[in-house]
Order: sequence, then C-alpha cells, then structure tokens
Amino acid sequence: MNVPNNKRRQNTLLKIHTAFIDLLETRELDDISVTDICSKAGINRTTFYMNYRDLQDLANAEMNRLEAETIAIFGNEMLNRSRSDSVLLSLFTHIKENQPQYKTYFKLGRDGRLPIPNDGAAKASTYHQDIYGKYHQEFFRHGLSAIIKLWLNEGCKETPEEMLSILYSEYQEKSIEKRI
Repeated sequence: MNVPNNKRRQNTLLKIHTAFIDLLETRELDDISVTDICSKAGINRTTFYMNYRDLQDLANAEMNRLEAETIAIFGNEMLNRSRSDSVLLSLFTHIKENQPQYKTYFKLGRDGRLPIPNDGAAKASTYHQDIYGKYHQEFFRHGLSAIIKLWLNEGCKETPEEMLSILYSEYQEKSIEKRI
C-alpha cells in the first residue's frame, strides 16, 4: 500500500530525488527524461508517475523541499539567536554541505526566491537609513543570491565564515557619492 509516509515510499522518493540531482549536475532539465531518472533510480515509470505528474512537478518538489529546509534553518537560528550573522553563517554552512541541491536550485531559475532571513535583509536597510529601505532589501536579496551562485560555481572554496565576511564587507558604511 502506498501510504504517504511509509518507509518504502520515502526510500523511493529519495532515489528519485537523488537521481534527478545527479542528472542535473551534467545536463539541463530539458535534456533529462523520466526514463533517465527511472533508469538511474532503479525504478519503473509507473512508480515515478505514482509520485509525480511530470519532470516539472519533480523539480518543483525538490525546490520546495530545499526552500523548506532553508526556512527551517532560519527559524531555528532566529529562535536561538537574534543576530543575523549567525543565521547567515548557518545558511552558508548549509549551502556548502548541500552543494548539488543548491546548484540544482539555481540551475532551475529560482534565484530570486531564495528565502532570506528578514533580519539579514533588514541589515541592508540599516546601512541606508532612508525611505528607500525596500530597494536596499531587494538589492541585498539578489546580491546574496549572486554571490552564492558564484561561490557554488567555483566549488565553495571559501569557508562559510569567509563568505560572511565578504558579504558584510559590501555593507560597510559606503556612499556612491564618496567614490565619485
């Protein structure tokens, strides 16, 4: 019986997700078929279709799972600590430990949806105390996504602590007027 949380089904879903991520490391989504995933996962097509409508459904499930994990990190860290540096350090650590999943996340075009802690985005506004805080937060959000993508593409050579330092160095009291 295919009960949603039984161990056999969970193992099947893990095989499917692992095969999907492995294939995405060397191919684009359009170059992957359900047959490819089934072959790599050691399952039949019927099993795949019992769990997902199509490849896009699988891709969405994988992205939602990763977003939920990321939100859980922020939630746990914010309950335990109030400083955004510890939350962002946890994010960088999670990314380094889960590089294939995050590469998949960005490869599938979810750049702007990366869940970012509210206090982390708000830090951008604290450096720019004006009425345009929402623009600074959006800049921070996309800037963070961009440096994470670059870090992933280069194999996460820097430590999570170094990445935090790089990020914060961009938000020191700087003014464009001072540079011109």
